[in-house]
Amino acid sequence: MSLQKLIINQFRNIDSATINFDPKVNLIVGENGSGKSSLLEAIYLLGLGRSFRTHLTNRVIQHEQSHFTLYSEINYQQRVFPIGLQKSRGGETTLKIDGQIVKKLASLTQYIPMQLITPESYTLLSGSPKNRRAYLDWGVFYHDPLFYSNWARIKRLLKQRNAALKQCNAYKELQVWDNELCVLSERISAQRADYFAKLQPLIAQTIADFLPEFTIDSKFFCGWDKNNKPLAQYLSDNFHRDKQLGYTSVGPQKADLKIKINGLPVDDVLSRGQLKLLVYALRLAQGLFLNSVDHKQCVFLIDDFSSELDSSKQKILAKHIIESNAQVFISAISANSIGDLFTQERTLFHVKQGKITVER
Repeated sequence: MSLQKLIINQFRNIDSATINFDPKVNLIVGENGSGKSSLLEAIYLLGLGRSFRTHLTNRVIQHEQSHFTLYSEINYQQRVFPIGLQKSRGGETTLKIDGQIVKKLASLTQYIPMQLITPESYTLLSGSPKNRRAYLDWGVFYHDPLFYSNWARIKRLLKQRNAALKQCNAYKELQVWDNELCVLSERISAQRADYFAKLQPLIAQTIADFLPEFTIDSKFFCGWDKNNKPLAQYLSDNFHRDKQLGYTSVGPQKADLKIKINGLPVDDVLSRGQLKLLVYALRLAQGLFLNSVDHKQCVFLIDDFSSELDSSKQKILAKHIIESNAQVFISAISANSIGDLFTQERTLFHVKQGKITVER
């Protein structure tokens, strides 16, 4: 799985560009505001159907233009798949995969499993549990083919249950949803726990290379204390509290990864640079797992590679990236800051005022 070609039209400050990528290392250099992050954003959009910088489509469409268009050629299952995506200011979206119109943007995810690391990635550890659930579910999605349908059903059930909470007067009125919710919750929690148990050795290995001075403990929390009582009992006992809150307070939608050092949350102990290294370790471990266990190739997008990392840590990171054998897109302000770290075959792109040139 790799991105071979990308055509960009009217996307942010990139008026028009046709780019052929290296199957392994792609270095993207340019001054701040030149468009290098926009190039990564365009790649990300073709992998997930959304931007990592904004949820407002109008902000990514070039000024005074009616739409943006992205076209790519993906090496997938030993053949090339053309993928085209267009979004307009009016909200219309057109997605074509292999010449066929596709209604769901989520269909993009199967073609390029994509991991993104930006200067703000430390929020995976310091931010909401929602971020850590997304991290975990990314891996479970590619590892277990039944996961997506189970989670989609749970989301619908929770939406129905939360709406019913506002209308009902007695708990028995919710049981039509809770009976199925409990079954699916146990199933999805088992899928998450199984994946995380298999991933943990790789996480420990990469953390040991990146942050050998710390002993970091990571545990999966399913969203309720199973040792205390079953989920059905929590849902019943919490009825009046949930009704007051207006939403369901326990269940798989509250799952989390508890990552600590000596019993303390990592963001209370580590600096921002160390938090970023830990995020690199977590995401690289997922990529390695995807490659070695699930036999799928991860693509890494790394924005501002050298930010908050000293030269020794940059070398360790570059070593892991090269050994992952993944296709990677790395942005930096200058080639001098990263060129010596990636001396094998690679493609170097210069971005200046939205214009992209290549140097092999």
